[in-house]
Order: sequence, then structure tokens, then C-alpha cells
Amino acid sequence: MSGRGFGAGVDGFSGLPGEAESIAKENRKRDLEMIVGVPKEIFPGERRVGLVPLVVPNLAKAGMEVLVEKGAGVEAGYPDAAFTEKGAKIAPDRAAVFSAADIVVQVLCYGSNDRTGKADLPLMRRDQSLVGFLRPMGSKEIVQEIARTGVNAFSVELMPRTTRAQSMDALSSMATVCGYKAVLIAADVLPKLFPMLTTAAGTITPARVLIIGAGVAGLQAIATARRLGAVVSGYDLRPAVKEQVQSLGARFVELPLEAAGAQDARGYATAQDENFYKRQRELMGQVVRESDVVITTAVVPGKKAPILVTAEMVRGMAPGSVIVDLAAERGGNCELTRPEETAVEHGVTIIGKINLASTVPYHASQMYARNVTTFLLHLVKQGKLQIDLQDEITRETLLTRGGDVVQSRIREFFSLPTLTAQA
Repeated sequence: MSGRGFGAGVDGFSGLPGEAESIAKENRKRDLEMIVGVPKEIFPGERRVGLVPLVVPNLAKAGMEVLVEKGAGVEAGYPDAAFTEKGAKIAPDRAAVFSAADIVVQVLCYGSNDRTGKADLPLMRRDQSLVGFLRPMGSKEIVQEIARTGVNAFSVELMPRTTRAQSMDALSSMATVCGYKAVLIAADVLPKLFPMLTTAAGTITPARVLIIGAGVAGLQAIATARRLGAVVSGYDLRPAVKEQVQSLGARFVELPLEAAGAQDARGYATAQDENFYKRQRELMGQVVRESDVVITTAVVPGKKAPILVTAEMVRGMAPGSVIVDLAAERGGNCELTRPEETAVEHGVTIIGKINLASTVPYHASQMYARNVTTFLLHLVKQGKLQIDLQDEITRETLLTRGGDVVQSRIREFFSLPTLTAQA
């Protein structure tokens, strides 16, 4: 890249946020590249980064210049030098990134980062664009706070699950990482081997693993557990996934239950009434008791996770068994899960870790960056951001614009009045 627009400091940037602002304005006045800013993630323990060096040339070809906060990629395995080698610029601090950027790319924006993310609000400006995980169904107040900054906030959780948008689906990418890592954590904690082994000391029987929920995370967990040699079973209230579970070499657990509208038009599981879950728990008890490892993945967008594994089921499991609850952040699928903690109840280890994708930061960042880059190439044409509300991908992901919450489903979810028009 030319390096124009960022002064002549040591890393191509002078280090003054005020100068960054004036340079950014000059770039816009001269109709030069859009600036895509990548600040360091500030959620406690977060190790991912919004973009990786690999994608910088692709963005440059589309008229976007990448500005990365100093050290933003280090914990993910991407040093500053790797970014500059690909043509990105390094900014000295967070304020400089926000000041200069037309589009800010984060992994956990304020909303999904409800601990430290609020500090970014004063750095945002009207008509700036923000792309990342925003947890749009989490808090009405937080979503409205973001809207009041005037930013165009694009929530990657709202990406349509269509063939056209598949390459932009960051939620599925991170679920893939979580499903994989959940099995590794379980294998590490379980006091048994996963595979069947024939040894001089006799035959070791394989571990029995049950995956509850056969979405993206669940299917990846099934595949990983099978690769490690376990005997795997999978359950989902959607009969349509039976073939997918079986294609991975697992047994599909069939319960005599009929779910009403098991999934919505976007392919996400829908919540059932308490009578359904009560009957499900009754039938699931025996399957859980027979398992060495249970991995739960059942979440419904915007709602508390359903309880699928009761305290009574846990009590019936063999000592040393392991439960990994991937729904811990939403309260957990296991009645005894403690979010962010590992507990031992009735001799069973219950792991409630959250943000598992961050524990595999190199490849999680790479996957996320590829998804976001494809999305940016969809939004930016001839070096300019195009917000076309006739386009499903743009319309569905655009959460806030012009000082208001504009995503119709989110307005309905929070009982906000219908907007008369969207410009």
C-alpha cells in the first residue's frame, strides 16, 4: 500500500489522536481510502483480534486502509510487524484508532462486552460504522446507548443464515471453535481415555460422550469426540438434524417427543414451553446417566438457556464424569452450572467456562477476520460504504443508524414502536 494519510512516525503514524482526526478528515476530503480501524480487545481475558494480517491486502484492493492499535494482535499470535508487512498501519493507542477510522472492527463491542466496553462510547462519532458482536438481544438500554452515539452499528450475530451470507457467518465460525474446544477440555478433565485401546494390560473401553444440541457447536463437538475415539451420541429436538448427526458417526438419540416449530425461518432453535422441557428431562435422564461426558449447547437467541440436565440427573452419573456447558453464559443447560466456574457436584465435574473461542485465538481470529472481511467487501463499493436497505444482509445486520435502533426484529423484541421509515 502507499502509506498515504498517516504521517511519518516510526510506524507510519505520528501518535497524536488530534492529528489522526485531521488526517482522516483530509483523506475523506480528497476521496482517498476508507480507514478500517482495529482496536485491541478489552474484554477481560479476550485474546482474539478483529482482523489478521492475511486479510489486509484484500481490503486494500477494495479501497480500504487498515489501522491497527499497537499490540492488538499480539495475544492471538499476530505481532505488529506481521500487520505492517501486509500494508497495515499501527496506531499508538485506542483513541487514535477510533479518531481516524471510518469503520471500526471489533470482536466484542460494547453490548457483548458489558464489563469494559462502555469506555468506547465517548470515542464513537456520528456516521462512523461499527462491526462486531453486539449482543443485540441482551440489553435494551445498552443497544440504545450505542444508537445515541450516531454510529452505524452492524451486529454480526444477526447475519442471515442463507447460502449467500454463509461466508460472513461469524457466529457459526466461533461456535465451531467452541464445539471443538469443549471436547478437548472434557477429555483433559475426564479420568478415562476417550478411545478404545487394546493393550498388554487388556482392552480399554471407549468413553461415552453425549452431545445435547446439534447446531454448529454440537456437530463440531460430535466430530471432534469421534476423532478422539469416543462412542458418541447426539440429541436435538429438531428431527431434521438426525442425518447430520449420523453422518459424523454418532448415534442419534430419539425421544418420543414432538416439538412445536422446532426452528425458526432463520434456522435457529426456538423455545418450547415448560411442559415440553419437563417431559424431555424425564426421557433424557437415562441417556445422561449412561454417559461419561455430556456437552450441552442448547441456546435460544435472546432467552435464558433451557434446563436440560437436572441436579437429579447429575446425581445419577458415575463419579468422575464431566459436563461441559456451552450455554453457561445464558445461565446454563445444567441446573448446577456456575457460569465462569468449574464445580464438582456429586463427584461430577461441571465446567461453566464462557468465551471458549478466545482460548484458540490464532485460528478463531483468522476465521472471524475472513468472515468480517467478506462482509466489509459486501458493504464497501468503490471505496465507499453503501448502506442498501433493499439488501437482506445489510438490512438484517444493521442494528443502529442515525441515532436510533433500526433493526425491525430487535425493535419488536424490545417492544419499541415501529419506525415509520428507514432512510
